[in-house]
Order: sequence, then structure tokens, then C-alpha cells
Amino acid sequence: MTELISRDDLKPAIDSRTVIVIDALGGMYYEQQHLPGALPLAEADVAAQASSLLPDKDAAIVTYCSNESCPNSQAVANLLAAAGYTNVRKYREGIQDWVEAGLPIESGVFANA
Repeated sequence: MTELISRDDLKPAIDSRTVIVIDALGGMYYEQQHLPGALPLAEADVAAQASSLLPDKDAAIVTYCSNESCPNSQAVANLLAAAGYTNVRKYREGIQDWVEAGLPIESGVFANA
């Protein structure tokens, strides 16, 4: 099981840019709203895109999706771990929790997509 990270720990990590945040929903969900600085990486795209999006396999990475019942963040975390990424955690509560807490979000397409 992937180690979890709380909103209270994730927010300062995002603010200080010490973590790479992965939106495991991707597509139109990512375009509508995502955590600040998040990169879109859906399960189906991990094999093809992880090495270019995430060149440092020891970097702190956090995956998230919509909420606790969404399996996408765990699926992406599992694939990243299997690909040799050593510091992957999951924000289990997802963007729903983030928005409900009144924290900032971003929208729009990923510039490198």
C-alpha cells in the first residue's frame, strides 16, 4: 500500500515546491480543475509518459484523484512504484477534500501536452 499524505502536509509541500503532484484523473477533469502545479498523468499514460514527466525517480511525488473512493491515484502510484520511483505517496482524499477546504485550484490544459 502506498504511503498517504494529508492535506495539512501536502499544502506546504506544494507551496514550497518540494513535491511533484500528479493528477491521476487527467483529460477534461484536469482541465476543469487541478491542484496547483499538478501534472496530468492517467493510468493508461504512465508507461509512455512517466519517464519524460518525472525524470528523477527519487523525487517526492504525490498522486491524487477525485476522492477516497476513486481508484486512479492508487493505480498510478502502483505503476510508478513498479517503474522504480522510490518516493511516491497518495493524497487519498483527493481534489474534493482540497476544494471543500477552500484551498486554491488551477484550471486549463497542461502546457506540454
